[in-house]
Amino acid sequence: MPERADEPIDRPADVATSLPPEPEPVPAPDVPRALEAILMVADEPQSLVNLAAAVHVPVGTVRRAIAELVADYDGERGGVRRGFELREVGGGWRFYVRADHDALIADYVVSQNPTKLSQAALETLAVIAYKQPISRGAIASIRAVNVDSVVRTLLGRGLITEMFTDSETGAINYGTTDLLLTQLGINAIEELPRISPLLDDGREGFDSDQH
Repeated sequence: MPERADEPIDRPADVATSLPPEPEPVPAPDVPRALEAILMVADEPQSLVNLAAAVHVPVGTVRRAIAELVADYDGERGGVRRGFELREVGGGWRFYVRADHDALIADYVVSQNPTKLSQAALETLAVIAYKQPISRGAIASIRAVNVDSVVRTLLGRGLITEMFTDSETGAINYGTTDLLLTQLGINAIEELPRISPLLDDGREGFDSDQH
């Protein structure tokens, strides 16, 4: 039966959304500790913008808080110099063990981590790092062994990536990733140490004038 114009029409009530309330900005005095908590669980470096969004405060406030944390961990305010530091790497901030303890940590990792890279993988990774972009065939030529399985391992670990395919040969060229920079605690591959001081005859290494 048609509805009359003067009769109210029963309509279902609007369903209220159940979105969580917007988090309140972290009070300024608590920002350093809040950032500390976030960085403690972060798997990769966090930019100032990301951190500012996480604690709902301006980027300038986060920048000052980061500087405060760095000074705190460095013992610049009369406190104890920590065994870790807050370091800017790859455009973001992350906790790292201080270089003073590198030998200790390296020994611990070698003895405790059963999934560490093999010697063959480390050698292949070094070749790629210093010679990138480089094809699988060129890596094999330098190492004088088949590197197919090792390259697959490094790809699976996210330490190298396929950069491009050579238009003439069809060979895939590989290079290192930001994850490797993060793991090494450096900002750019150019920060890798030079090879020549490690060679008896002073050659640059890998037939290259780089590093």
